[in-house]
Amino acid sequence: MSNSKHFDVLVIGVGGMGSATVYELAKRGKKVLGLEQYDIPNNMGSSHGLTRIIRLAYMEDPAYVPLLYRAYELWRDIQLKSGRTLLHITGGIDASFEEGAVFQGSLLACQTYHLQYRVYDHKTLKKHFPAFNLSSGMKAIYQPDGGFLLSEDCISAYVDQALSLGAEIHGREKVIDWSANENGVVVNTDRARYSAEKLVVTAGPWSNKLLTPLQDDKAMPERQVVIWTQPKKPEFFAMGKLPIWVLGDEQDIYYGFPVHGIPGFKYGKLHHLRQKVDPDKMDRECSFKDEKILRQFAERFFPESTGPTLSMKSCLFTNTKDKHFIVDHHPEHEQVIFGAGFSGHGFKFVSVIGEILAQKACDEIVLLDIDLFRLNRPTI
Repeated sequence: MSNSKHFDVLVIGVGGMGSATVYELAKRGKKVLGLEQYDIPNNMGSSHGLTRIIRLAYMEDPAYVPLLYRAYELWRDIQLKSGRTLLHITGGIDASFEEGAVFQGSLLACQTYHLQYRVYDHKTLKKHFPAFNLSSGMKAIYQPDGGFLLSEDCISAYVDQALSLGAEIHGREKVIDWSANENGVVVNTDRARYSAEKLVVTAGPWSNKLLTPLQDDKAMPERQVVIWTQPKKPEFFAMGKLPIWVLGDEQDIYYGFPVHGIPGFKYGKLHHLRQKVDPDKMDRECSFKDEKILRQFAERFFPESTGPTLSMKSCLFTNTKDKHFIVDHHPEHEQVIFGAGFSGHGFKFVSVIGEILAQKACDEIVLLDIDLFRLNRPTI
């Protein structure tokens, strides 16, 4: 093991949240090191598979909307600085039966923050967007600011910009352990030892292996699967013809995208089979059972999408019990900050969570309300 190197801040995990955090710290003039056990970007965590939804009509809780306003600003900022197109605005559909959580939650967010929106019944939705085949009694919110992010490109953009500002980032370097004392923190990896004043942990599904406060299912990894199928009528699913969408049936919630990046219509079921997993032992292959579940949904709601399967990918969610994030200081070590438990809906917030984690590491005032994300809330 080499001699110790000292930094202002160490960041463990350089996926979505970590890449933005390293950039925000470097932008503040901090000497920062980002440590990633795999490649940058990689297919092992939660941010691969080309695209992630972003939307203002936030059914999960209206409290997220102010964070989303800032997230959109920061995405456009890093897009401009990097010269990459990262954010595509397509409009967004949130649909379910009228009394369902998707429709009611989206409507509440729109009304609370006076967002621009329109309500469609199943017939009117099909006239505007013929890919949809909603059941009678279902309704949809259309909100024009919805769209998607190119997730792996976002990570690359943040890392490129962080490096240009002097950050140090190591891929293929696994953290073995860390410790904290009155002088700061020490992190041991399979290559070296590092010290710093502050530590930020953004390790995704590996967070509960590095942070004892997240054990006991406070941040539980879960296997997730998405599919790309060949549309029978490609014109229904093309960019400009289909918004991003979230759709709740009687029991589950599904989500999807227009065709972009690779061939096929991409969609998935939120919390797919509800499989708790160890990220180091998870079965990453996609099975016929996975495929059947997703295609049965598409046959009902998107019948013109059900040509041959083109691709499938597995990834990882990291869930809290209440499905809200955790962004907080370690209860025993104030110099350790972490973001975890993004529960399958976190990537759109990468830009703003990276800023918040950097603010915390730099002892700045966080102006946005993140009380919902404290570690000691009763719902987790």
